[in-house]
Amino acid sequence: MSHLRSVLPYFRPYRRGLFFGLLLVAISNVFTVLGPWILRIAIDALDDPDTTARTIVNLSLLIVLVALLGGAAKYGMRELLNGISRRIECDLRADFFRHLLRLDASFYSEQRTGDIMARATNDTFAVRQAVGPAVMYFVNTAVMTVFALSLMLLISPRLTALSLIPMALLPPVVLGFGRVIQRRFGRIQEQFSRISTLCQENLTGVRIIRAFGQEEDQAGRFEVMNREYAQRNMHLVRASGLFHPILGLLVGIALVVVLWIGGGEVMRGAITVGDFVAFTFYLNLLAWPMIALGWVVNLFQRAEASMERINQVLDRRPLILPEEGVREAEAARARIEFRGVSFRYPGDERWVLRDVSFRVEPGETVAVVGPTGSGKSSLVTLLPRLYDPQEGIILLDGVPLSEYHTGSLRRIMGVVPQDAFLFSETIRENVALGLDGTEGQPPSGPDPEREPENELDRRVLTASRVAQLHDQVEEFPRGYDTWLGERGINLSGGQKQRATLARALARNPRILVLDDALSAVDTETEARILAELKGELEGRTSFLISHRVTAVMHADRILVLDEGRLVEEGRHDELLERDGVYASLLRRQLLEQEVEGVRSARAGSPA
Repeated sequence: MSHLRSVLPYFRPYRRGLFFGLLLVAISNVFTVLGPWILRIAIDALDDPDTTARTIVNLSLLIVLVALLGGAAKYGMRELLNGISRRIECDLRADFFRHLLRLDASFYSEQRTGDIMARATNDTFAVRQAVGPAVMYFVNTAVMTVFALSLMLLISPRLTALSLIPMALLPPVVLGFGRVIQRRFGRIQEQFSRISTLCQENLTGVRIIRAFGQEEDQAGRFEVMNREYAQRNMHLVRASGLFHPILGLLVGIALVVVLWIGGGEVMRGAITVGDFVAFTFYLNLLAWPMIALGWVVNLFQRAEASMERINQVLDRRPLILPEEGVREAEAARARIEFRGVSFRYPGDERWVLRDVSFRVEPGETVAVVGPTGSGKSSLVTLLPRLYDPQEGIILLDGVPLSEYHTGSLRRIMGVVPQDAFLFSETIRENVALGLDGTEGQPPSGPDPEREPENELDRRVLTASRVAQLHDQVEEFPRGYDTWLGERGINLSGGQKQRATLARALARNPRILVLDDALSAVDTETEARILAELKGELEGRTSFLISHRVTAVMHADRILVLDEGRLVEEGRHDELLERDGVYASLLRRQLLEQEVEGVRSARAGSPA
């Protein structure tokens, strides 16, 4: 149970409740064993000629009172201990999620989303079962065993010793089955992760599935995986199903011994009928903890397997800590310099960038172009330290990025990635992501000239207008109050890109990174956005990455990458004069546009 030890610190805030819960476990067991003892006195009193009906009534009422008090104690222990287990589950899941947010990009490139979700849900539930019900019943078993055995020894040491002979087989049975259960439950959790991944990917990419007519194929894959999951569960069911009858058989043998030997002792007068009845009750009370012990071991073994999976994530140290660095970046002038930067993705031997060096002055707009796979996007992922280069250094105002507080560094940046990701929130909340005061009223209404109600509204509206999003949002019935589906599925590709552009601009960033941010919009809309962006880019250090050379030709400087190396650098007209990679890219794109124009003209002409 080495992995379950890592749960112990989570009990610390609930020490007081845990103490009283376990105390109630002991109290409930005291009342439980008192009942048969009072019954023993009552049965033996029937043979006493001095016993009156009032005595029997009083003893009967005492048994009822003991049962009521024991029930109240059991309710209290369940309320406290199960409640604590729910809170621990909540704390563990919150820590797990918080740790996921701290992990670097390389972790997510290695892990499947469904597997991570299974650990955050199914595995944390298994751990809760161990820290709540399993702990409660384990303590209950230990206390009941002590109380019941003590009273059985008090009645008849010989009968107790003989009845416990079958019980001696319980420990090896429990340990043997425990190992089998842990191994099989671990395989179940692995398969559950695979099913979760398949389901998550199909739901996210449902439009692709339908477009390629893969519904039946994916349903078949899911059925195969689902049947495998059911088969692995059946393997566990067989082990658990065999486990409990074996425990019941051992307890049954002990009862036969008590009936045979104990009956003889009653007939010889060694013990009374009341002793025999009470002893049988105590053996049954002892049998239930023994059977429950198997269930408890089952829960602990499952939790051990689940906590091992959770710890595999919790023990993963991020390559870049969000809180590392001591300098604050808010006052930076945003002069950026790459010195001999070489980079490859973790686990990949291929260099994506090789010996890249350049300097960007504050307020300068720099475009990065190059063929597909030349390293353009990889270059800008190094700016907010999603990754660190293996060789070379990146400087901000002459200071290495690693010396800046990572959170502070990222707060001065506005990044528009290639993949336009939106959350299942309102349009306003998506645009205002990371801004203070997002709980205000969303700007909406048919009048595009309406005055914004607060600073937050003003920033959202201004950014949306620059991104050419505002007019289309105003056409929605609920305006900026419109709720988006998963990943913004109810917006077009161009609208999603404009929403992510507005989100970056609303932050009023010192450094703006547009990573092919306009690839999904038409050339006319792109021209309008770029015209509006000119004013927004003034005073900001900006990086424009685009596969369209025509979109970046007005940048202050253009960096040309090819196979991860910086091969050309200069203004548009300077690069054309060199007639190198940049000029070749431009000619190729102009030719493609010309061919596309001819095709469109032919398609639109009458037959």
